[in-house]
This record gives sequence, structure tokens and C-alpha cells, in this order.
Amino acid sequence: MELLKTILITLFTLGILVSIHEFGHFWVARRCGVRVLRFSVGFGRALWRRVGRDGTEYVLAAIPLGGYVKMLDEREGSVPQQELHRAFNRQPVLSRMAIVAAGPIANFILAVLVFYVLYMVGVRGVAPVVGEVEPDSPVAIAGLRPGDELVSVDGKLTPTRQAVSMQLLKRLGESGEIRLRFAAPGSEAAREASVPIRDWLKEQDEPDLLGGLGLAFELPVIEPRISEVVAGSAAESAGLRSGDRIVSVDGSPVSTWEDWVQVVRASPGVSLPLQVERGDGRLELRLLPARVEQPDGTVVGQAGVSAVIPEWPEEYLRSERYGPVGAWRPALNQTWSLVLFTVDSTRKMIEGLISPKNLSGPITIAKVAAASARSGLESYIGFLALLSISLGVLNLFPIPVLDGGHLLFCLVELVKGSPVSERVQMLGYQVGLLILVSVMALALFNDISRFAAN
Repeated sequence: MELLKTILITLFTLGILVSIHEFGHFWVARRCGVRVLRFSVGFGRALWRRVGRDGTEYVLAAIPLGGYVKMLDEREGSVPQQELHRAFNRQPVLSRMAIVAAGPIANFILAVLVFYVLYMVGVRGVAPVVGEVEPDSPVAIAGLRPGDELVSVDGKLTPTRQAVSMQLLKRLGESGEIRLRFAAPGSEAAREASVPIRDWLKEQDEPDLLGGLGLAFELPVIEPRISEVVAGSAAESAGLRSGDRIVSVDGSPVSTWEDWVQVVRASPGVSLPLQVERGDGRLELRLLPARVEQPDGTVVGQAGVSAVIPEWPEEYLRSERYGPVGAWRPALNQTWSLVLFTVDSTRKMIEGLISPKNLSGPITIAKVAAASARSGLESYIGFLALLSISLGVLNLFPIPVLDGGHLLFCLVELVKGSPVSERVQMLGYQVGLLILVSVMALALFNDISRFAAN
């Protein structure tokens, strides 16, 4: 059932993004006088089709990994003499560039609108309060202490943990120093620290941003109470249920979820007697943790349960809320910041400053989409905006077969005064397709590797 929900959420998410992207092409093409033959969400066999009054065929196809807008074009078939003025290839180069660029622009507009709504309703996040500081680390030497709150990173205000993470993500693979400002609890006087970095976290496949600075955020104390039990897991076999509270393991009291996790991980294949609180009574159960091999070859125990996550106290929450006019500015700033971040991250990956194992494919997107949906509407539509920006930026890369490749050919035509030869275009499409397939294969390989590791 969970897998079906994940698939449906993923298809819904991709459907929105593809529809918006292709509608951008469609809308501008119509405004430029181009005849649109087909508007398709998905590829392959049509599951649903309808012909509109304008003669355009609207299609919902079986393979939901993209879509396309097919326009009248002499390069794809004969065009009646009376329809030549409506053919895409007969349009002025600037009109063709506008049609091609409209898809990615539509994705950016979607992101702006999503962020606008979020900032109107109010965006909430958890304050970046420090919980642990590694002894003798640069931040410890600079005076950072548990309980301090990070005020800014590299001069950018960081009211929430997400803001801190975004600023640190921008520094991956770089050298120099990261500038931090922080304040003690209840104090308005901020202190500063500079953390020297060199090829920062370059070799890490899953970079630990905070660990790389020698600190960790404060976490709420999580009691050892079970939220969900994975079907077919060791916990289910032991008779554990949602709502159970672990009282003791092998006679030793358990007071936090971390205590419980440590005992289970240290006991792969070892039978553990449990005392469990269920309702008003207590039960004696026995758990045999599954043996799970980690990427480094070590074997740990796994029960197959998740914790009940407590709500954060109000004093730890930070919120941003704007009126109908004021919300446009942070929405535009957030979109532009994420566009620049996506471009810069891609550059770093190409240059080898970020591990290519960070590239994600459809499996990871599906998992994140489902997790975002479970976390609430705000989390999901925020992820939708981020994915829309990524799709828009990706399509603007100057790779033939992508919108950016078409724009590149149009730009060359604009400069030289004549179209790029069909031979050169065909060669470009072949090279572009090879690049795109290679990147998709790498992303899928990374997804499968992560899935197998988990």
C-alpha cells in the first residue's frame, strides 16, 4: 500500500511539473501564431485523448516521464501552402526562441507562485540552536557553545535550520573560510567565528554539513515510543505495535529513543527480552534484531520501527509571514537563489568539487516526494517548487535535445544570419542524447545504490 501511495504521489508531482512546462511552450506558440498539433503529458501509447475546437490533440500518455508539444513544422512533414505561415520553422528567430524558452520560464513562474503562497500563509522553521560542539574544533576555539543560536552564515541571515543548511550547501567543495555569527541564549550581542575550509567535504558522498564544522543542532528528547512498525520486520515478529513504549531491554532501563537504537544496532541476531508498556499494562516480549550489512562492511541490528517525533516548543519556532504585496519579494528572491544554487552545484559536480554520487534520479525523487507529502502540504509544495526550478534549469543547459540546445542553435542563427545546417544539428542531437542518457543512467545507478544500502 505504501509503495502504491509513493507511485501515485510521484506521478501526480511529475504530471504537474510536465503540464506546466509544456503549457509554457503551448501558450507562447499560440500567441506567436504557430499551430499546435498535439499537447501530450507523457510518452508512448495514449491512455486518453481529445481534440479541441482549435484542432489541437490533447493526450495523456502511458509513460509519465516527460511530455511534449508537437507543432506544425516542415522538418517533420509536408505542410499545406496555406498553413506555411503557421509552421514553427517559418517563424522569426526571436519568436522561436520565445517559444522554446517558455517551458523553463513556466517552471520558474510556478516556483515563484508557490513561494508567494507559502510566504502569504506563513513559513515556519526550527531555530538553528546548537546542541553539541566538538572539542578543540575551530568553532569551539572561537567560543561557540551548546545553546548558542546561529544568526548568520557568510553574512546571510539564518533564522531557521533550513536557511543554515542552504548556506552551507553553497560552500561544498570550496576553499577559504566560512563566516559564522552566533548569539548566546537571551543575548542580542552576536559573536563571530571563521572556519577555514579546503575542498570542503569534497570526498563525501553524503556530506555532513554540520559535522564538517564540528557541531550539531539541538534535538528534542525523543522518548522510546513506537510510531510505526514495518510490515514483515523483526519488530512485527516480536509482537510490537504502534503506540508501544519500550521500558527496558534485557533488564536495563531505556529512557530515550537513542538508548533503544544503540542497543538494537549493537545486537544483530541476538535475542533481546523486552518490557513494553501498552496502554495501562506492561508486556514481556522478545525481539530478534535483523542482521543488516552497512556499506563499510559492518553488521548492525535492525528492528524495523520508527519513533513518535515530539512537537517543538513554541520558543524554538521561527516564522516568516508577509502581506499580499510584500510576499512577492521573498518569493522572487527564494526562486532566484535556488536557480543560482542549482547552476552552481551543477558546475561544481562537473568540475569534480562535488561527488557525482550526489546526483539523484527518479527513485530518490519518488521517496522525497512521498516523504514531503507525509510531512504536510507546506513541505510538499515547497518540494514541488524546488523540483520545478531544477527542471527549468536543467532544460536551459545548452545541450541539444533540451530547450537550452534549441536556444543555442537559435542564438547562432541570430548571430550568423542563417540557420545552423541540418547536419550539424543532427550531430548535436546525437551527442546531446548520449550525454542525457549517460547522466540519467548515472542518476539511476546512484538511486539503486542508495536503495540497496538502506
